[in-house]
Amino acid sequence: MTRTSVETYSRAVGIFLVLTMVGGWFGEVQIPSQFMTGDSVTTAGRLREQAALFRLGFAAYLVEAFSDVVLLWLFYVLLKPVDRDLALLSAFFGLVAMTTFAVMKMFYFSAPIFIDASRYTTGLSPEQNAGLSTVFLRLYGRLTGAFMLFYGTAWIIRGYLTIRSGFLPRFLGALMIAAGVGFFTKNVTKVLLPEYSSDLLLIPMGLNVLVLAIWMLVKGVDRDKWHLADARIDER
Repeated sequence: MTRTSVETYSRAVGIFLVLTMVGGWFGEVQIPSQFMTGDSVTTAGRLREQAALFRLGFAAYLVEAFSDVVLLWLFYVLLKPVDRDLALLSAFFGLVAMTTFAVMKMFYFSAPIFIDASRYTTGLSPEQNAGLSTVFLRLYGRLTGAFMLFYGTAWIIRGYLTIRSGFLPRFLGALMIAAGVGFFTKNVTKVLLPEYSSDLLLIPMGLNVLVLAIWMLVKGVDRDKWHLADARIDER
């Protein structure tokens, strides 16, 4: 890697973190919430009347997913001088998290199929088809948090590597670990102790991504220290 490219990689992390924040907010939260009403008749009506908005929500998710793939690679490149094996492990955990979430997202995208009863479910009444659409959306809402621990673990490892790195400030690493622990704990409590599972555990992740994006766009990694660390790992 050239001396200028490490700065480019840093800025790219910031850009794709912004994209994943925006795509995630609209694709996972804001737009899906417009259709997950809990009432099958209302849900069916919105799926018919706001089909473009529904598809826009999935498109926003695709922006997030694309950005996350690039970020897995970027984080590996930037953190491998600290520990190549752990940097690769964090990428694997991130890839598993993305894959499992993509499977859950299929329930969301499939929900409108049942609204067009004449093509797919001719033996069911409109009310029954509306109910199936609601079930699929509820499955999406319920299952998306069932695999958060993989995403959280990826951030915990990145945080540990960041603290050890010397070319990124330690407070960023601590924030990554706190965010990862929040996701991990949210997943465990949702499965084993649902009465103690709180969305407040997800707040550190939003703060983590926002702060890290700003840092990477404005400051980035310490170029000289990164190259020293990279040279050491090449000598091993």
